Amino acid sequence: MATYHYVAASERFLCEEEPLAEVLQERRDHYREQGKTVDFWLVRQPSFLEAEPVETGDPPVPRPAAAVVSTDAKFIDFMKLRLEWVARGQFEAPTAAVPDPLASL
Repeated sequence: MATYHYVAASERFLCEEEPLAEVLQERRDHYREQGKTVDFWLVRQPSFLEAEPVETGDPPVPRPAAAVVSTDAKFIDFMKLRLEWVARGQFEAPTAAVPDPLASL
């Protein structure tokens, strides 16, 4: 079981209003230069947000939602600061409630 960290917001906000694709591409390029394996993913309509044990501590995420998910908490902290108007949270997976951390509805 692993801990996954995420930032989530409405799909429109993350995928249309914010330059998310550019930020993620810069991060992929940085990882490639460092020889690191990519450990973050953009998930549209993430099913983990529907799981009972997943809590953000923030107001509910508008639906349809999108999320950037990573095993790197520092990267998600950076994304929260960069995007600002997103919910931040974490969850454990795989579990009975969240069998696939990257699944979409």
